[in-house]
Amino acid sequence: MKKIIYILALVLLAGVVSCKTQYDMILEGNDVPAKYKMAMELFEKEKYTKAASMFESMKIGVRGTSLEDTVQFYTAYSYYMWGDVYSAEQGFNSFVESFPRSPFTLRARFLYVDCLYEQTYRYELDQTPTYKALDAIYEFIRDYPEDPNSANCRAMSEDLEERLDRKAYEAGKLYYTIEDYKAATYALKLVIKEDADNIYREDIMYYVVMSSYKYALNSVSEKQRERYMAFTDEYFTFITEFPESKYRDELDNLSRRVNKILERK
Repeated sequence: MKKIIYILALVLLAGVVSCKTQYDMILEGNDVPAKYKMAMELFEKEKYTKAASMFESMKIGVRGTSLEDTVQFYTAYSYYMWGDVYSAEQGFNSFVESFPRSPFTLRARFLYVDCLYEQTYRYELDQTPTYKALDAIYEFIRDYPEDPNSANCRAMSEDLEERLDRKAYEAGKLYYTIEDYKAATYALKLVIKEDADNIYREDIMYYVVMSSYKYALNSVSEKQRERYMAFTDEYFTFITEFPESKYRDELDNLSRRVNKILERK
């Protein structure tokens, strides 16, 4: 009976061993050259999840050797190609700090930037990742102004800066939307004060004029004249800067209406 049980155990053990694939055996083993060869083959075949695991498994084994920077870079690169930009970002950042003079460093620097860019959010959401990405983008452009990827970085920065401009603009405009026109005038002017080059400057200044008009329109009679005159000041400021604005006709009509009101008062 014991002999039968022993034979069955051997059969089961053989079955378990036979179920292991070559990938599993190499992954669990200590043969660094075999691991490196298979990891590179998996990467070339676009099997990035398996490649990442294989590269990870040999990090300790290649420490202090000529393969260390290659394995570290391709570990992060596998995560990047797989779509795990968070793990890739950490990997590339660690790589750049550890291997500032590696042949892979320039590529790792750009991919790190790209990972940060991919982790940013729409303008309505928290923009903390946007500021982090912009810092890395500006640093890359500063260090590698002639590198072809600097053009990609500039495109990224334009997109992210537009999001920040849009967020500031929409935050100021919100007061106009909820009909708090006094607060809208203040908030929108503050956006311009803090960022004179905001790409939504024309729209922001339009809503400053409109807020001034509606604030006056909804005021008590004894305060209307003063507030309509404030509207007139904002109107002339706007048309001086944007004489060909898409809002010009609308604001001209309001100005004529206000002039008639002021004449009566």
